[in-house]
Amino acid sequence: MRVIIDAMGGDNAPEEIVKGAVRASKELDVDVVLVGKKEEVQRCLAAEGATDLKVVDAREVITMEDDPSTATRRKKDASMTVALNLLRDGEGDAVVSAGSTGALLTGATLIVKRIRGIRRAAMAPALPVGEKGTLLIDCGANVECTPEYLLQFAYMGSFYAKKILHIDNPRIGLLNVGTEDSKGDALRHETFALLKEAGDAGRINFVGNVEASGVYKDMVDVVVTDGFTGNILLKTTEGVAKMMSGMIKKSLMKSLKTKIGALLVKDGLKEMKKAMDADEIGGTAFLGISKPVIKAHGSSKANAIFAAIRQAKVFSESGFTDAVKENIDLLKIDSAEG
Repeated sequence: MRVIIDAMGGDNAPEEIVKGAVRASKELDVDVVLVGKKEEVQRCLAAEGATDLKVVDAREVITMEDDPSTATRRKKDASMTVALNLLRDGEGDAVVSAGSTGALLTGATLIVKRIRGIRRAAMAPALPVGEKGTLLIDCGANVECTPEYLLQFAYMGSFYAKKILHIDNPRIGLLNVGTEDSKGDALRHETFALLKEAGDAGRINFVGNVEASGVYKDMVDVVVTDGFTGNILLKTTEGVAKMMSGMIKKSLMKSLKTKIGALLVKDGLKEMKKAMDADEIGGTAFLGISKPVIKAHGSSKANAIFAAIRQAKVFSESGFTDAVKENIDLLKIDSAEG
């Protein structure tokens, strides 16, 4: 397969982007196409001894200062815009970019297009909970949502958990302020009714409302929520993880006794750190876009870009998009109620 890479997106472009792409071309059995300022990309390729990789010239760069809603329309020769156009035109199987999240989502929606029938694309990172992770959908792409959006998120999350996380019958939970059916605002009440109907019909495995604390008790495999609430949950998780890591490190360095203890648990701590490391995952797929678009972290270095390309390959080969298309009638309120 061929992965198109925005070589100019992110804090460490193009050097780290190119390094990750070169490694992926050697280890993942993928062809890579790098899009960006040709002379800069080729300079980085020469430093890696990989001058044979294809480079598509793009003279502009979308920055964090650009308006996400108009960036890809205004900067038609930007590396991100060109990459998305190549994907739309069948010049590759997936796009990876560490550039602006908002610009990439808007560009993917306008250029590559959503799967017909999907109202909004969503971001769905896997939280390090349980053996295979817990999917959070949405985590920031859609601040304001309707019950139909959340119904679609639940189905897409279920398909993703089956196809990519390999969970046979993923448990779907609606994030709420309590587990009782009556809890929450109007959006949660209406969404609960839709998800319960789909669950009673055997179309998804809806287990009910889940509190934020329940997410970390491995009570669900997919957490469904709006992007505003989901982003708060995600950012809180990241902040607490960093705080706990610092506290553990500080406590283990207090005395000779604790330092000896640190040596004994070193392997376990490394394993925990790896599970929490965003670079190991690489990025987040935009679920609902007609072709795979992977958003890598803005601070991505070579290892994270490699992981994002690996994720793009897995996602592209998973059959997720076909599963959504085949079941699209179930993802609409009128069909679901009928």
